[in-house]
Formats: sequence, structure tokens, C-alpha cells
Amino acid sequence: MAAVTIYNEVKTEEKLLAFTFDDGPNPEWTPQFLDTFKQYGGKATFYVQGTNMEKYPEIARRIVLEGHELGNHSYSHPRLPELDREGQVEELQRAEQLIVAVTGVRPNTFRPPYLAVNDELLSVAGEFDYAVIHGVNLEANDWDMPGVSHIVDSTRAVMRSGSILLFHDGFGDRSQSLAAISILLEEAVAQGYRFVTVSELLGLKT
Repeated sequence: MAAVTIYNEVKTEEKLLAFTFDDGPNPEWTPQFLDTFKQYGGKATFYVQGTNMEKYPEIARRIVLEGHELGNHSYSHPRLPELDREGQVEELQRAEQLIVAVTGVRPNTFRPPYLAVNDELLSVAGEFDYAVIHGVNLEANDWDMPGVSHIVDSTRAVMRSGSILLFHDGFGDRSQSLAAISILLEEAVAQGYRFVTVSELLGLKT
């Protein structure tokens, strides 16, 4: 089995960015993020949680129908390194089965909840043939509602060709994230960037 790599970015000469969203689908916020991407064009990757997939399958289907990608973010969002191997496998497997059942598409990337990994989890992810995805803008902490300007400034500081950018569309008030995304997408379009899924970005790696 090949060693599993954790990706924060993919080196590319093309002006490409991969926007990613965790913890959905969410009935209030996910559609608004989708509408924003319609406005600016391009595709994103949504790291969906299994329990929310069960509640809002129609939103997950909309994500895929509009050309975006779903990634595995576990079934119930535990700290996976605290589980034994069997528990880790079950979390990934249940989430994957839901994604396939709802959308007909198997995910090929995985973002661990809380970005928490250990050697066991990386081995399990390898068994699923998942690339493990983090991001470059971790200081944005958009989940914590630190302010729109903080999210924008800390993301802008690390945004470059091939960046994977991490935000949240699930849990709580995501208004700051949504406002920040609108600003960042507009700026990035003006700078000549295109927005692609994580899988598209990984397809360019050498």
C-alpha cells in the first residue's frame, strides 16, 4: 500500500484554487454557498458529515448535480485518533456508504474531523484509497466566528496557485464564512484564478 499523503496544496503553475467546506450539508447555509459559487463560477469540495447526509440528502444531491464534489468527513465527527482501528473504519465506511447511496458517487478524498490524525488513521485512509486533505489557511478559524476581516486577511495571506482553502458550511451561524467567501471569490476571479475540486487539483500533481 502506498504511503498516504496529507495535502495542504498542490504545486501547479496554473492559477487554480480549491475551496472546501466542512460539516454540512446544512439546510440554511449550504444552499447559500452553492448560490455564491453559481455567481462566480467554478467548483468546490464539500466534506460532508454522515449524520447530516441522513438528514438532508436532497442538499447533498444538489451539491453533486451542480458539479461540485463530496468528500468523506466521517459519519459522526469524532476525534478519530481516539477510536480503535475498527471504530475508525466504521466511521469512514458509514459515511462513504451514505454518500454513494445518496449521490451514486464514491468519494476519493477524506478530511479528518478536527484535522486530527494518527498513524492508524492514515493507514485506514490508505485502505479506502483516500487522499487526506487539510488546507493552507488554518489560521482563518472561520468556524469560531473570528470576524469577516480576519477570515479574509488570513486566507488572502496564504492564497496562491494550488492552495486548498478550508471553510465551514455546517453547524451554527456561518454568516461570516459566507461573507468572507464572497469577498475572496471576487478577488480571486479578478486575479485570474479558477476554482476546481480537490480531486481536479490532485489530478495535476506530479
